Amino acid sequence: MVAKKSLSSSSTLNEEDVLDLTESICPDCWINGVYKILPAKIISKDGKVYITRKCDVHGDIEEIYWSSVDLYLKSRKYTQDGYGIGNPYNQSDNPVCPLSCGFCKIHLSGPALANLVVTNRCDLNCWYCFFFAEKAGYVFEPTIDEIRRMVRNFRSVTPVPGLAVQITGGEPSIRDDIVEVIEAIRDEGVRHIQFNTDGLKLAMDKDFAKKIRAAGVNTVYLSFDGVSPETNPKNHWEVPFAVQNCREANRMGIVFVPTVINSVNDHDLGNIIDVAARNLDVVRGVNFQPVSLTGRITRAERDKLRITSTDVIQKIEEQTEGQISKDDWYTVPCVGAISRIISAITKRPQINFTNHFACGLATYVFLDGGKYIPIPQFIDVEGFFEYLAEKADELEKGKSKYWVGLKLLYNLKRFIDNDKKPKGLKITRMLLSIIMKHDYSALGDFHMKTLFLGMMHFMDLYNYDVNRVKRCNIIYLSPDDRLIPFCAFNTLSMMYRDVIQPKYGLSIEEWEAKTGRKLREGYYKRDIKSLTSSEIYKKFYGLS
Repeated sequence: MVAKKSLSSSSTLNEEDVLDLTESICPDCWINGVYKILPAKIISKDGKVYITRKCDVHGDIEEIYWSSVDLYLKSRKYTQDGYGIGNPYNQSDNPVCPLSCGFCKIHLSGPALANLVVTNRCDLNCWYCFFFAEKAGYVFEPTIDEIRRMVRNFRSVTPVPGLAVQITGGEPSIRDDIVEVIEAIRDEGVRHIQFNTDGLKLAMDKDFAKKIRAAGVNTVYLSFDGVSPETNPKNHWEVPFAVQNCREANRMGIVFVPTVINSVNDHDLGNIIDVAARNLDVVRGVNFQPVSLTGRITRAERDKLRITSTDVIQKIEEQTEGQISKDDWYTVPCVGAISRIISAITKRPQINFTNHFACGLATYVFLDGGKYIPIPQFIDVEGFFEYLAEKADELEKGKSKYWVGLKLLYNLKRFIDNDKKPKGLKITRMLLSIIMKHDYSALGDFHMKTLFLGMMHFMDLYNYDVNRVKRCNIIYLSPDDRLIPFCAFNTLSMMYRDVIQPKYGLSIEEWEAKTGRKLREGYYKRDIKSLTSSEIYKKFYGLS
């Protein structure tokens, strides 16, 4: 039997304890083109976690951070520093985070994923979006030469070159030359290409999935906010066809990406997981994103819409009838021991997910007889990672990798509960191949047999934690050669995104004159009757 480790208990804390010290910003202080940086505390109160700071103009500012102190303490144990950046763009001796992004010398993680905005045009005009071209007032659409330059900057990062790029927008499929864009990124040595999309062109053009698959796309990141028109007005009707066309494109992998908003679609999370599980042959995972509340918003509006990562996890437990529990989730940097041990074996630095523990959580779920079996229910995850960390220490001190391999072969089985693991799953052999042989085919096989569930809560002005920015490993590529952390680029948009993109873009009038097209010509027109009468639609949503 696997011995489960108990979580750190909030009962050991005082009613209001300081958990961590950090810095934050005042969401209302915009002075000479920058935000005011304030000392901040992460505190526990009534079993929840808050970030609090005091502005000399606007007084005390407090915002919910996580809804569970227990999960915060459990996750914080995996805090670790990465390699940092060996060749930072900003060479200042006294950089100030997050005002000196690009990267700077104090950044603690290498980039694991680069977002590359290839257009801010879109084929939708959603009322809640302020990013697409018409509302922004300009068109940002870098040339292929500019894209190559940005990717080369990403690939030149030391000590670990960037390997994964997510093509994003706007809506990237709206570019006429998007296939050439993908090919250019692949030709620059990018190993893994993700395509972030609303799926409309994937749905309506049967050949499009095959074209981008052949060009080099590995995974489609498909917006999917719910299973009904009410929870997903963006693309409810088209998702079934996008999934089917990816299936026919040699089963190009899909990750559903729901933006979760309290009181809007938070009741639909279990249904989203069910749909993903029914399409496991092509859907690799669900990456939930609790909403980042952008723009000026009142306290009452925030309280209505705000949902934290741990709120989402609790709702998933309720909506899967406890099959996927809150104890089954682990912070992303927990896998650092695997990166360390592979680095020690290969004698080369490896990408390590050393982002802040509060940025993301995840689990993997096996399907067995129609039931969900998360990995932590049959593997002692904490004990396993502690053991790997010990073996990594031994390798770094000169132990033979063959001796360590034998130890792993002998001891791994003690972390696995064979009575609870899915039937026929050879998990020990798979883990050994991944760790000792760094066998990516074994890793791919693992992904094919599981449903990945992830949680990534990007920050906004109200819950901003500078310590998270310092460890950010999801970045944006910029045509001015900077690599900018996600929650600086988008959250501090008036300093980064909304300054950079207009500089390298065109006014809408200039773009329309240059192309001979009107911006609105690209907007999608939906035929609901035709879509809902299809057997593909009915089967996907269980209506037939």
